[in-house]
Amino acid sequence: MTLAVVANECQRGAIGDLALWPALVDSARPMIPVLARLLDAARNRGVPVIHCVAVRREDLRGANTNAPLFAVANRTGGLREGTPAVELVPELGPAPSDLVFPKTHGVASLGSTGVDAALRNLGVEHVVLAGVSVNVAIPALAFEAVNRGYQVTIPRDAVAGVPPSYAEDVLNNSLSLVATITTVSDLIENWRR
Repeated sequence: MTLAVVANECQRGAIGDLALWPALVDSARPMIPVLARLLDAARNRGVPVIHCVAVRREDLRGANTNAPLFAVANRTGGLREGTPAVELVPELGPAPSDLVFPKTHGVASLGSTGVDAALRNLGVEHVVLAGVSVNVAIPALAFEAVNRGYQVTIPRDAVAGVPPSYAEDVLNNSLSLVATITTVSDLIENWRR
């Protein structure tokens, strides 16, 4: 079975030095080196790494405005195309082999970005989801992936949400119903076998 790692919104404007959500930065800080380890292991094994980054046009044309979350993403100085806010956190890439897809609207990333088509073109049947946030995007991605026929794995130490205790509750009580919940160490060890 072919698999790929899909890292969501691991960008400077979400969890890095230009972040719009300070509480998420604090929650994601311990995740970044663990996720970097996962991405390096994937690349070393030839597992595709895909990054979804939230991007807004400078004029916000076509950007969602129908939820409070978007008011933050759309504010002046937010996640504008061509700015450092949409760059990946440096520890996470991108490597030359990585695929990077802009997410210009909505909260999920597979169907609306071209990621689903790329995964199918790569022959992927199993996705490993990582990144932020367990509050909104990771569940949306997990449900979307399952609905599209993918098997889903989520390493609990390669995702983050606010507060961390809530993220753990979502992983244990909701996402565990649609995905295999594991750790990066266990996932890498399974790849070695």
